[in-house]
Amino acid sequence: MSAPAPYVGRFAPSPTGPLHAGSVVAALASWLDARAHRGRWLLRIEDLDPPREQPGAAASIVDTLGRLGLHPDGEIVVQSTRGSAYAEALGTLVARGLGYPCGCTRREIADSVLHAGGTRTRTRHGELRYPGTCRDGLAPGRTARAWRLRVPDGVVRFEDRRLGTQSQDIAAEIGDFVLKRADGLWAYQLAVVVDDTAQGVTDVVRGTDLLGSTGRQVVLARALGLPSPRWLHVPVVAGADGDKLSKQTGATAVDASRPLEVLGAAMRHLGLEPPADAPLDAWLADATARWAARRLRAS
Repeated sequence: MSAPAPYVGRFAPSPTGPLHAGSVVAALASWLDARAHRGRWLLRIEDLDPPREQPGAAASIVDTLGRLGLHPDGEIVVQSTRGSAYAEALGTLVARGLGYPCGCTRREIADSVLHAGGTRTRTRHGELRYPGTCRDGLAPGRTARAWRLRVPDGVVRFEDRRLGTQSQDIAAEIGDFVLKRADGLWAYQLAVVVDDTAQGVTDVVRGTDLLGSTGRQVVLARALGLPSPRWLHVPVVAGADGDKLSKQTGATAVDASRPLEVLGAAMRHLGLEPPADAPLDAWLADATARWAARRLRAS
């Protein structure tokens, strides 16, 4: 029996604004988990959606992480440079009969759902369930707008180290999801699966707001013949309105000139008492020991 692969974790922010309190929770949790397992921690900038990006945000994120003592191990990967890898993956899926072109607009998808007697029910990510209109080929006169994955029937299950067994019927709840968007941009689901494999990521630690994407990533990895990492989803930080704190809802940047204060707040959100004030390196070492003592072990 071969030995398990050395632990490799990652933090993968989108450059839509500076790091806020919710981002720091995800960054710290993934960093602590990597250090607790004596593994590597990588940083990937997920800049796949230019209309939503903020100039200078990527550099700001890297600077803030450094001031918080969260330094990546190795080169920072930038997704906008990875288009050829995503195109190769899409080609593989098409060759296997698992990727296909779709000519539908969002309005047409919504209308087809209504004509079938359903409602315009959206997934937790705000997407309409795709009814499979183009599964058997584009209608005469239609051209491809997007590319989709042919999702298999049945329930997908995966283990979360904190939440236990999770299950989702992707076909029934979401349908054939997008791999390449109608605007020519690569979809998050494809890019993250390809890049996690390329970077050798064994463990993904991120917020529960991305739990709903995990089933799709498991299905897509299987379709590509790639391994899935282990999963750990941590609680997200909510704003005053109870919704997830995000850059899109005006979350303010953290003050990295007070790193122990910022990191201590993140520790408390993760359910751990932060260490007493100390030099940053010593504080992080103590925080790592406290995380390890929780025994949320990867196996």
